[in-house]
Amino acid sequence: MRKTVATLAIACATLAGPALAGDIDTVRAFYADILSDPSGTTEERYFELFSPDVVSIPTPPGGEGAQGMLNTIAYLGQVVPDLTWEPQEIIETGDNRFVVRGLARGTPVGPFFGVDPATGRSFEIMSIDIVTVEDGRIAHVYHLEDWTGAIAQLTAE
Repeated sequence: MRKTVATLAIACATLAGPALAGDIDTVRAFYADILSDPSGTTEERYFELFSPDVVSIPTPPGGEGAQGMLNTIAYLGQVVPDLTWEPQEIIETGDNRFVVRGLARGTPVGPFFGVDPATGRSFEIMSIDIVTVEDGRIAHVYHLEDWTGAIAQLTAE
């Protein structure tokens, strides 16, 4: 009986255990291949990393689901072609979730969050994301970016 309980406990721990090694690679690829090269992002690469049913909270300006996120990222690539987004810290929570503290930098070349025309100035902001990976693809993202800070930097006198 004890052996059965111990085996069951190990099996449950394994099923609910830490994320797969590939899951953190998926999260890193999101920043390296998508957010740090939005103008070069292909739909193929995007859908390799994201579930078609991905949920993004808050909903991105480009709309809901995978296509909405792709629309938003494509827009960022047009307006901020030199955008880089580097994870500064990635914390694995053990349930296929990752908390990512990121640093975004870029120089808008067109209208950006009401700053129009482009000022030629750059911004550097922090972001916090909670990313859930399921079946090797990003299925859920909570994200918070300091866009107010970016606007302040772009319009500073």
